[in-house]
Amino acid sequence: MPYSDLKGKVAILTGAAAGIGKACAEAFVAQGIRVAALDIDEKGVAALQEKYGKDKVLGLRVDISDAADCKRQFEAAVAHFGGLHFLVNNAALGMNAVHPRYTTTALQIEDVSEDLWLRFMQVNACGFFYMLRQAVPYFRRQNWGRIINVSTSYFTMLRPGYAPYGTAKAVLESYSLMLSRELEGSGITVNVVLPGGPTDTQMVLDEEGLDRATLIRPDMMAPMMLGLLTEEGSTVTGQRFLAVDWDTSITDPNKQKHRSAGWPELAIPLASLPKKA
Repeated sequence: MPYSDLKGKVAILTGAAAGIGKACAEAFVAQGIRVAALDIDEKGVAALQEKYGKDKVLGLRVDISDAADCKRQFEAAVAHFGGLHFLVNNAALGMNAVHPRYTTTALQIEDVSEDLWLRFMQVNACGFFYMLRQAVPYFRRQNWGRIINVSTSYFTMLRPGYAPYGTAKAVLESYSLMLSRELEGSGITVNVVLPGGPTDTQMVLDEEGLDRATLIRPDMMAPMMLGLLTEEGSTVTGQRFLAVDWDTSITDPNKQKHRSAGWPELAIPLASLPKKA
């Protein structure tokens, strides 16, 4: 489905070398979006650049756990394309980095070393923040910008044995809602998207024994991202969308099934808190 108002826009997309990121990068290019494809897999993003040409895709190696590297590659992307409209935070370490049979093994706290926990937090809980620290001031100056953070199911965040992946994604989910409220009225939207179930990416290893034909296809993530990037998405912020719920015959995200990001229904309104003496 064509999205005419996206042609010529510029997106930075992390985790673009494979899986969801690669599928979305290719879908973005098909709609005329120029893409800065960032990933620690330098060969993967270089292949995307070679396939589409540097005027459409700029492949950049980045370690999102390194704030200075995020700043350097953010600036390189903006300089190359002459601007920025969209930031998609997709890069993450998956549970396969903890154990190859994480869905069938009852992982315990003893299975997660201090170093592994720290690495997950640096990549999954800090990396998206480092990219936001570069993008938000830029978007503020132009009074316009779209931010999409790739989240995960609440089940994954709460399921025993899914730390530190689920824990770090809960950080992303919570901060997405906080930031969307911080940026209200700025022209900048912040939303989260997720597949809605196990997805056919490199995070699901063959050792799991899952039938890949039953898994969610990575390209199912693209339509809802594109919908949120359109002008119709300008009033949608602080929301969570699932690929499995997205009606591909409708581009307007306002008409799609969604709910608030985070857990706002559990929060006590600020006005009801006791005042300090």
